[in-house]
Amino acid sequence: MNIEQIYREESGRILATLIRLLGDLDLAEDAVQEAFAAALAAWPKTGAPANPRAWLVSAGRNKAVDLLRRRALLESKRDELARLNTLAEQVADVPEETMLQDERLRLIFTCCHPALPREAQVPLTLRTLCGLSTEEIAHAFLVPVPTMAQRLVRAKQKIRDAGIPYRVPADEELPDRVETVLLVVYLVFNEGYNASAGDALVRRELCGEAIRLGRLVHGLMPGEPEAQALLALMLLHDSRRDARTTESGEIVLLEEQDRSRWHRDQIAEGLELVENALGRGARGPYALQAAIAALHAQAKSVQETDWHQIAALYELLWQVQPSPVVELNRAVAVAMANGLSEGLLLLDALQERGELREYYLLPAARGDLLRRMERWEQSGEAYREALALVSNEAERKFLQRRLAEVQGKI
Repeated sequence: MNIEQIYREESGRILATLIRLLGDLDLAEDAVQEAFAAALAAWPKTGAPANPRAWLVSAGRNKAVDLLRRRALLESKRDELARLNTLAEQVADVPEETMLQDERLRLIFTCCHPALPREAQVPLTLRTLCGLSTEEIAHAFLVPVPTMAQRLVRAKQKIRDAGIPYRVPADEELPDRVETVLLVVYLVFNEGYNASAGDALVRRELCGEAIRLGRLVHGLMPGEPEAQALLALMLLHDSRRDARTTESGEIVLLEEQDRSRWHRDQIAEGLELVENALGRGARGPYALQAAIAALHAQAKSVQETDWHQIAALYELLWQVQPSPVVELNRAVAVAMANGLSEGLLLLDALQERGELREYYLLPAARGDLLRRMERWEQSGEAYREALALVSNEAERKFLQRRLAEVQGKI
């Protein structure tokens, strides 16, 4: 395992541990960067340690203490120096197994503390827990990068100034946090399942991280059916991971996927979870999406999929969680259930409203329906619109192939 892979898979866990030890988000982020810089310098000469995560936590801890000591010396703060000496002794005495316990669930609840503005809770978690860049988060929330950067700075300052505790809240506090925590896990999975940028369609480490966190949250709140439904939703989507791209990374659409490559163990677990959640009265956004994913997972082919039921579930989802993205998905389901023309009318109306003018999947969906209807010139125009908006390289290559295909028909 090389350093780049370790960074992708372990940096969130290392950061969470250092935040607990140091009590400062910014300092912990600096310490993680310093630790990986030290690894880049040392490991090519000495070889990677047997436990890279433990090495990096220890290196980050020591770098942070050294940094604070230098700052204190420059400012001649005797009290600060005394506190740092105590901190160094305390951290040095922390057993390795304690340092490496899972801290990420605590970090989620810290970032989702009700004292923080709601608009900053999820972005802060995505930044600290998953290492997403400010640019990636701004893209996901459709806001300018400077706006998102300011939100993150203010949220970190609030945590520090208000002394927000780094812990999992007591049972009676959980209901006030559960909605935001579930949203965080859901968005982490979405970024992994359809990466907003980069070369690959899927970031498997983020999908795995979200599923693992989903299990932790479900275990913490076993009586919360939406937590159960979210776990089901992620398992059902992730079950298709090996069939979604070719060996060279090219996208394979649902209708063309080899369903024998779907992970049946995950499907079985997901179906049981969603059945239990629905049986316990879950009717929220995750339960409805999980029900849709279950219909896809149970179908032997696209043609045998119950598209009428999927369209009806999207209608219910829109009533629970109205958004133009839900409308987009419903329009595609309607096209499959009732005919391409009816679906295209819905997409055209959505485009007219302009709410998704920066969202490449709307013109991509229009391009696909127009292609199926053999309206080649209009399809090409829609694909060109989508290409102007897309930022993921795998998606770009797919759209370019589709555009070349329809241009060849003109």
